[in-house]
Amino acid sequence: MTDSSKGSLIGRNLLAGSEPDPAGDAGHQSPPPRVGFFTDTSVCIGCKACEVACKEWNAVPEDGLEFTGMSYDNSQGLGASTWRHVAFIEQNKPLGHAEAAVDHSDVDVLALAGRGSGTPPEEAAITPTSPAPPSPDGRTELRWLMASDVCKHCTHAACLDVCPTGSLFRTEFGTVVVQEDICNGCGYCVPACPYGVIDQRPEDGRVFKCTLCYDRLGAGQEPACAKACPTESIQFGPLEELREHAAARVEELHRVGVSDARLYGHDPEDGVGGDGAFFLLLDEPEVYGLPPDPVVTTRDLPSMWRHAGAAALTLLGGVAVVFAAQGRTGRRRIGRGLMGRKR
Repeated sequence: MTDSSKGSLIGRNLLAGSEPDPAGDAGHQSPPPRVGFFTDTSVCIGCKACEVACKEWNAVPEDGLEFTGMSYDNSQGLGASTWRHVAFIEQNKPLGHAEAAVDHSDVDVLALAGRGSGTPPEEAAITPTSPAPPSPDGRTELRWLMASDVCKHCTHAACLDVCPTGSLFRTEFGTVVVQEDICNGCGYCVPACPYGVIDQRPEDGRVFKCTLCYDRLGAGQEPACAKACPTESIQFGPLEELREHAAARVEELHRVGVSDARLYGHDPEDGVGGDGAFFLLLDEPEVYGLPPDPVVTTRDLPSMWRHAGAAALTLLGGVAVVFAAQGRTGRRRIGRGLMGRKR
């Protein structure tokens, strides 16, 4: 893609609503099907393999290994140097179809991890994170909610609208990418993101975020995080196919009694036109640190500009009236002065 075509991709997300072809709307001719992520948190085991793979492939610098006190989560959240973040959420809720008192001391966990799971994700209907009724004696146990968060690659991306240099652009795959060599560090995109994803590095102020491994997509490969996920919690593919698969997965979970399962970011009619990276959650979005009803922050820009223009015209009209009135008053004063001199 040429530099001139990159410049033409700015500001094409101002109108919220359904957008079936964001890449075509951005100017790409005959783009391939839009691709994205479906993250099924019900099978996430919190291994953080996705975080490591992302950092290794994209040369993302280390950003802290301190003990934060927030469970086992050392990375805390998404940022300029954390493009994938696995959240650990502990809840005092019952474990789903799991017996906490069973002795597993004779199990070689490392050997099992090295061998991998033989259960396909579509057959893993119940996991230790799935809720279940309390035991007959009323006892409940701790449950874990684990979820790998990432840039949502919004259909209507406010970061694109506010970027003045074209550093942020829409790819032919429908994803949103930052070109760090063009970023001037203005930071306009940081508050524009409704999810708080984009962040600046303190060294030079430039912004960074997930590119959905744009270089790998161009070579016909899947993103590094999805490739490394051992449970296929992170699934990559054509977005429409992922949405169908996700809907079937929710129905399956509901059928086996996991009533809290719901999709997040999948709806093309939501406030951002649907996300290119959406999730299956086992609790309310707020529990995972996600906004319950995200809206593209530049949605009202057209009406704001119209109102600003109307206000400017009104102001100019008022100024013109004042000057015109002052001019007539001045002419009358001059006329009276000349008449007085003649007398």
